[in-house]
Amino acid sequence: MILSNVTVPLLGLVDTAVIGHLANPAFLGGVAVGNTLITFLVWLCGFLRMATTGLIAQAHGKGDAELLSGWLVKAATSALILAAVMVVAQWPIGKVGLWLSGASAQVSEQAAHYFYARIWGVPAALLNLVVLGFLVGRQDTHGPMVLLILSNSLNIVLDLWFVVGLGWQVKGAAWASVLSDYSALALGVLLVSRRLPRLDWRAALSHSGWRRLLNLNKDILLRTFCLQLCFLFITFQGARLGDAIVAANAVLLNFLLLISYALDGIAYAAEALTGRAVGQKDEKALRYWVKLCALWSFGFAVVFTLFFGLLGHWLIGLLTDLPSIREVAGHYLGWVVVLPLVALWCYLFDGVFVGATRGRDMRNSMIVSTFLVFFPVWFVSQGLGNHALWLALTAFMAMRGLSLWYLYRKPGFVNGPGID
Repeated sequence: MILSNVTVPLLGLVDTAVIGHLANPAFLGGVAVGNTLITFLVWLCGFLRMATTGLIAQAHGKGDAELLSGWLVKAATSALILAAVMVVAQWPIGKVGLWLSGASAQVSEQAAHYFYARIWGVPAALLNLVVLGFLVGRQDTHGPMVLLILSNSLNIVLDLWFVVGLGWQVKGAAWASVLSDYSALALGVLLVSRRLPRLDWRAALSHSGWRRLLNLNKDILLRTFCLQLCFLFITFQGARLGDAIVAANAVLLNFLLLISYALDGIAYAAEALTGRAVGQKDEKALRYWVKLCALWSFGFAVVFTLFFGLLGHWLIGLLTDLPSIREVAGHYLGWVVVLPLVALWCYLFDGVFVGATRGRDMRNSMIVSTFLVFFPVWFVSQGLGNHALWLALTAFMAMRGLSLWYLYRKPGFVNGPGID
């Protein structure tokens, strides 16, 4: 799962490197803002993957094939409905998003090119979340590895071809992602069909289970909205601080994505393993897997801290040859060096709570971390400029981990509200 996940931020790094070597900083800023809007929409629907993983893992633990089929079809139906709404409403979503960004006219123009092209890939992106959730929930990590590595490798090749070869600039990066999303979906459908050849659509779409799925989706949706609100705020507030700041933050946030996706590889394992333990109501197994995943998470966090501490400036130079962006990004690199050790706990316990389908606890933890930590910390420290944004993000990550750890330590976790 780590190998699978790191291809996602590596794609973002290639996007940044290809666009970052074009002459105008507005191109990189436009991709940053446009990609943030698309990421906000897709990650807002992250419940499609997380809820699917938890429910599939518990059904897998029970050995209930009919339940596996039911959750998969219900999740895919939800994804299609949400994607249709986003595509139909793309014009007002784009206009409002670009207005809220506060970016310069040049950056906004490039962001619009990117957003209105990428929006057509949203149906595939949302269905891919469901496919990934299904495969991870069944503890099938080989399938997601093949799916993510092949699709993201294709995206990188198309990126270089469209942007560098054909000179499509920002639009080229967007359409490369769209084509890769649909290629990934085709492969994902093939993988799922091989693992679940028979689907009883009538039984799967029956009213049974919809209430539980919708309640879980609602809680994770609110949780994800708070998370994306913080990252959206960082990009938009950075845009208000200047084109160089928003571009430099885009470079550094790609580093953070590399960290988060790698640590999420362990969290995905925690989702599947703890989900099965919850399905079997095995408290001892649950605690064992959490401790083991925590050790692996800590080890990788140390490696990332050393990696960015030693090679961070060199990596920035690889991503952009614009001196102003290199200088600004290097000035704030220290935050990325510290973040792995602070954030590893929230990534780990996100996986644990997803596997246990404890959506309400995840929602409450995120609300506290967002509105009682992130925004207050930024508000009182905003005189520090861009440092205030990174300070608020670090405090936000720390509170997420602490609050989820506190809830996990309560007795009877395996028999909590995640069980019917």
